[in-house]
Amino acid sequence: MTEESATPDLAELLRRGAEALSRREVDEFMTQFAPHAVWDLNAWGIGTFTGVDAIRAFLEDRLASYEEYLVEVEEVLDLGHGVVFVAYREDGRPVDSDGRVERRQAQVTVWATGVIERSTVHSDVDEARAAAEHLAAERG
Repeated sequence: MTEESATPDLAELLRRGAEALSRREVDEFMTQFAPHAVWDLNAWGIGTFTGVDAIRAFLEDRLASYEEYLVEVEEVLDLGHGVVFVAYREDGRPVDSDGRVERRQAQVTVWATGVIERSTVHSDVDEARAAAEHLAAERG
């Protein structure tokens, strides 16, 4: 009999989170965050949100501004030591608009005990990958 790993597959959790956001299931998405999590959106010029209530409020407002919204994961790298890099594409149509918003970006997430403690958005995917690799090496 084989035992299941007690270590969650962080890459799979991130993919599921993206799918939940695309379905607008914020409650499901928020299960990935520690109560004291930090979501750094300074790359967008938005600021930093601390705690699940602040992160949830931001997401609900953001999703409400879109008639259509999709997150498509392109690449996930579990670099070890709780550091995961994810590159993804967002595509959406704002409410009352025929135009679309499309953006490719990446996040560096830091996990502990199966939940995200910090997520930092980067507008440059290569910069994010380098930051994630550096952070994983530091933590190792």
